[in-house]
Amino acid sequence: MNAAGRSVPWPASAWQALRRLALSLVQPQVSSAARERRDVLLLLLAIAFVVAPHFEHLAWWAIGIFALLWSWRLWLTLAQRPSPGHLAMLPLLAIAAAAVWLEHRTLLGRDAGVTFLLLLIALKLLELRARRDIFVVIFLAFFILLTQFLFDQGLPVAALSVAAVLLLFFVLVSVNLTDADLPARHKLKLVGVIVLKALPLTVALFVLFPRLSEPLWGLPGDAYSGTTGLSNSMAPGSISRLLESSQIAFRVKFDGAPPPKQALYWRGPVFGNFTGRVWGPLQHRLAAPPRVAAQADPASATDYTMTLEPNQRDWLFALDLPLVPPAHEELRARINSEGQLVAGALVTQRVRYSLRSYTRYTMGLNETELSLRDWVALPAGFNPRTLQWAADLRRRTPAAQERAGDRVLVNSVLDHFRRGGYVYTLTPPLLGRNSVDEFLFDTRQGYCEHYAAAFVVLMRALDIPARVVTGYQGGEINPVDGFMTVRQSDAHAWAEVWLADRGWVRIDPTAVVAPIRIEQGAVEIARQAGIDLGLSERAAGASDWWRWIRSARFRWEALQNAWNQWVLAYSPERQRALLQHLGLQPDWRMLGLLLAIAVVSLLSLLAYFSLRYRSPRDPLAQAFDRFRRRLIDGGVQVDPSLGPRALQSELATRLAAPAQRDAAEILGAIERWRYTRAGASVTRAQVRALRRAVRRFRPKVA
Repeated sequence: MNAAGRSVPWPASAWQALRRLALSLVQPQVSSAARERRDVLLLLLAIAFVVAPHFEHLAWWAIGIFALLWSWRLWLTLAQRPSPGHLAMLPLLAIAAAAVWLEHRTLLGRDAGVTFLLLLIALKLLELRARRDIFVVIFLAFFILLTQFLFDQGLPVAALSVAAVLLLFFVLVSVNLTDADLPARHKLKLVGVIVLKALPLTVALFVLFPRLSEPLWGLPGDAYSGTTGLSNSMAPGSISRLLESSQIAFRVKFDGAPPPKQALYWRGPVFGNFTGRVWGPLQHRLAAPPRVAAQADPASATDYTMTLEPNQRDWLFALDLPLVPPAHEELRARINSEGQLVAGALVTQRVRYSLRSYTRYTMGLNETELSLRDWVALPAGFNPRTLQWAADLRRRTPAAQERAGDRVLVNSVLDHFRRGGYVYTLTPPLLGRNSVDEFLFDTRQGYCEHYAAAFVVLMRALDIPARVVTGYQGGEINPVDGFMTVRQSDAHAWAEVWLADRGWVRIDPTAVVAPIRIEQGAVEIARQAGIDLGLSERAAGASDWWRWIRSARFRWEALQNAWNQWVLAYSPERQRALLQHLGLQPDWRMLGLLLAIAVVSLLSLLAYFSLRYRSPRDPLAQAFDRFRRRLIDGGVQVDPSLGPRALQSELATRLAAPAQRDAAEILGAIERWRYTRAGASVTRAQVRALRRAVRRFRPKVA
């Protein structure tokens, strides 16, 4: 019902209620109860900003419980109902603790601890009764903000965290106003002043605080439990499952023009142990592997900088073959005997390193007869048809009896893949115990791991050393920042065979069966299979809408990459490089000295501007003082105790007519705006006009 007693349609009444609620959040409140209700609503909004990034990794039941408790608190606030009693909170606390225990079998650790902490803050919201409770929730929310960065430190999380911090400070300012409330714009101004004061100190701490390779505290055991991307083993379907993932594996910035797409093989784990179905690293060797020996064509050198996303492994991907590991002290990188670049510890944070790789090279000419035997072993009792086919092929190829004839056998197997009716598919049929037999002679359908595994088994059956290499193939250049982006969908598997005169040689059977995978990338294969990742150039070129989407994606990824390069990738190495650029000694003592000087200087400046005495500024009082000084400068002495009206009466007999009219207008405006209700509506433009009138005033004695 409205004021006239007429019924108001529900949408209109709901809109009016929402409008009143919005106005109550920004307008000053006189009633203490209304102010408290307004502060609780703002606090609930801030908590939503704080908790939202955690929904990505929380269990569904935890999200449901938090949403239920949060909504309950919202209803209690809007309906002005009392909070539940302390006895009612104990069963809720017990249920929350039991649910976390049943899910994680502990209340400690990253996942369990964060889940329990979010449920506790929801319970604390439910029992808000005093201002002290609001302070407790705010400080707990600041702590929860820190836990977000245990899961993700990307730009969206950082932006949401900044918004949450600003909103929490807004609530703090509002709660601390005990005498009189202020409009929302005045509170925002106070929050802005706080942020501006803290910004220089934040920048100084970020740049100069010593960067450590490891955190200052020990993280729980599940802090690095999540892994993405390639696995430390390969079985049918282990790589094809990554095709639908557009998650970024690493970014590359080339110093010059990038190599052609067909040459973009990013080398990763090398597998030589085959159990009959699963490929893994070599476990037991017949002889100690020789040090990797390689010779490269200098004309094929490519310089680039790699920014690798955390993968919880010790793998460092590189383009084909680098001869020298990156000069990065924290990584302690090395090139193992299989040509793979590995780090000295797990890659738990985003790392940045520079390399020079070669796309034309010879590797492994120093292998011995004993060391090569590790790469021809096959499990007994598996794939009999494959072994028989390989024996028949060797009998049909007499030239292959000599090691120099191995190249003929390799070409024969590739020709079999080319002409044998094999199909490259993302949904191959399931395979049984003799997986290679079923793939080669029955289904003839597979993904890259099927072809690489079958090819290596055939080579070993022909007594040719061979191994499976996994990694990534291809990449996409971002035209906005020039970085090449390699995604999980670019995961690939290929083979290497050892030839007497060439060493280890890359052979990619996929390039024979499906050249489009190598020439146009996995995204085009996915598009043809009906899997739309939003990355295909053909799809983007189909309409102006898709082109706009593609351009927006490039710009967003370039912005995220800039955040990663300049903020998240600010490592101890780059910090020392900054000191060297400034001509200073790059050690922790110099960093500590610079940090102390910067912090003391900034805190001194902040203390000076914050604690110095500042007289209140009243524009009308300042205008009145300037007017009296103009009179004194013009030779008109007046009593400083006279008000605007008394001073106007005094000047009526002492000034000439033009000056008297100007003085009357100035003093009348000051009196009207200072002592009547008209002062509540005075604008800044009117005050500026009054100041200009005072400056133009010229007192002339009658």
